[in-house]
Amino acid sequence: MSRERFIKLLPGERRPGRVPLPPPFQVKARTEDTEGRLSLMEVTLVRDIPRHVHHVADEMIYVLEGELGVHFDGDDQTVPSGSFVLLPKGVPHALSRVTDAPPRVLQVSSPGGWECYLEDLTEAGPVTNPDGSFSPATLNPIAAPHGIHYDE
Repeated sequence: MSRERFIKLLPGERRPGRVPLPPPFQVKARTEDTEGRLSLMEVTLVRDIPRHVHHVADEMIYVLEGELGVHFDGDDQTVPSGSFVLLPKGVPHALSRVTDAPPRVLQVSSPGGWECYLEDLTEAGPVTNPDGSFSPATLNPIAAPHGIHYDE
């Protein structure tokens, strides 16, 4: 076991990154922490994520609190607390809040890199429409280098 790679985070702690991410995103394991194999984040879904596809990474989500709406390949699912979903690369999906209380999830990306995309989004500035929804036209140029594409 490599002691240099050991990480211990207490409740509410997060891994530092290139830029500070907004509070709903807490990076627990960065891509470089796992030699590229995965990244792990605790996420509170305060906004719905529009339909998109990952061309490189599988996305795995474990719901810690609340209920998560998952639109996967044309099918809508409600994923309650304590449940897990695997969203394989190459298949379009979207995520949403099912109730007023935003769900809190653990999100794993394999291979890693999701936190790098979020850092790029943070650096780019606002990527939402006036109503607070995400704008695919604004997201896609930032997402493309990470193998992600949003439906426009």
